[in-house]
Amino acid sequence: MPPSNPHVHVRRIYEPPSPDDGVRVLVDRLWPRGLAKTDAHIDEWPKALTPSTELRRWYHGPEGEYAEFCRRYEAELAAPDAAAALDRLREMAARETVTLLTAAKDPSVSHTSVLERELAPRAGE
Repeated sequence: MPPSNPHVHVRRIYEPPSPDDGVRVLVDRLWPRGLAKTDAHIDEWPKALTPSTELRRWYHGPEGEYAEFCRRYEAELAAPDAAAALDRLREMAARETVTLLTAAKDPSVSHTSVLERELAPRAGE
């Protein structure tokens, strides 16, 4: 039997919730500006999965470059707390739909694209 594919969606937190979102996981370290917690409809907020404040500031500064950001963020995800949170999310995504929520204007060049790759099925699993 082939490995189950995780069902992972990425959405901006400012979009209204959808019935097919499944488990809604906020993957930003900071609470989204202008959004009331009662309106967010999040199920999980694993801060251990979010880029460090230092990395986030570097990326949004004059030196920040996406490929290097990805490399540094992947290194952060290898830390014990982040790795445990990522494993938990990977297991959840193998069982049910998971929607990663972010305030990033362009999620394709943010940490959410790295998380999406990390949650993809691995060869041999």
